[in-house]
Amino acid sequence: MKRLSLRGATRVWERNLWVYSKRWVYNILPNFFEPVFYLLGMGVGLGAYVAAGGQFEGGYTAFVAPGLVAASAMNGGIFETTYNVFVKLHFSKIYDAMVATPLSFEDVAAGEILWAVTRATLYGTAFLAITLFFGVPLTPRLLLALAALPLIGFCFAAIGTAFTSLIDSIDLYTYFWTLFVTPSFVFSGIFFPIEERFPPALITVAELTPLYNAVHMMRGIVRGEWEGVGLNALYLAAVGLALSFFAVRRLGRRFLA
Repeated sequence: MKRLSLRGATRVWERNLWVYSKRWVYNILPNFFEPVFYLLGMGVGLGAYVAAGGQFEGGYTAFVAPGLVAASAMNGGIFETTYNVFVKLHFSKIYDAMVATPLSFEDVAAGEILWAVTRATLYGTAFLAITLFFGVPLTPRLLLALAALPLIGFCFAAIGTAFTSLIDSIDLYTYFWTLFVTPSFVFSGIFFPIEERFPPALITVAELTPLYNAVHMMRGIVRGEWEGVGLNALYLAAVGLALSFFAVRRLGRRFLA
């Protein structure tokens, strides 16, 4: 059995320092932007809204819970199609074994999206069940909310797969999470009504993001506020279909190359 060696540990540290020196930009910038987004979202947004006496009809828990259900479905779809797919594609070579069977790589890519939709639905369903213990009323509308979860998962699974199909370095996921997922989470209307706190230009940008549409759809279904819900669903379906088509073709070409 080898003994612990300070010299050996130092060599490992030196190796990591050398690798970091080559990639430090990838790591520094995201760590700067993420706290800024939370400061703007929670400080300027939620903090100022509460300080100004803003009211949440039915209580804050009832307001925030549907948005967090949508965010849970988003996380399920994205987690599965980012790091997991990248590792299978570039490191473990699982897909090489799959396409040695009668499966095409397009089959593999589509299957990964389908599994990500399943995982997103499980995440969202579990969180929706938890909200019942925090005052969300048990109504027939929750069945429609359950039916909406696969649509949310499909949209974000397509987004994650499309991004994965474009990158060659796993370090680039830092940008994906920091510059897309985090601001989406903070400025999608989960925690406060952005329409009452931000200028029109920023509101327009938020309304064009997938998570905003998912949150608005889920909150409308759970609370029985149906205005715009159909358009939100159409948006999520359109983004999911377009990016799924792109991702399947792109991954197929990359694998064959």
